[in-house]
Amino acid sequence: MAIFKSSDPWASITIVLSFGLFAMALFVKGFTHDLLLEAGIFLVSVKLILMAKKNREAEERLECRLAQIEELLRQLYAQQLGR
Repeated sequence: MAIFKSSDPWASITIVLSFGLFAMALFVKGFTHDLLLEAGIFLVSVKLILMAKKNREAEERLECRLAQIEELLRQLYAQQLGR
């Protein structure tokens, strides 16, 4: 699955564990109103993991942009000293 390739190992473990507990609750509790609660908990876990992944990607992009800005500032500073 693509989610396991793009996530860190702990996120994958959390998804598998959450799904396993959800499936176990489904068989233990059956199709009752508690199933909605269990499904909600599972979806919140997945959503938190996806948000963490999105934040990590945004952080990587920001770090790249900051490195570019830093390099430009170094070049400008070197030009100013060269005058």
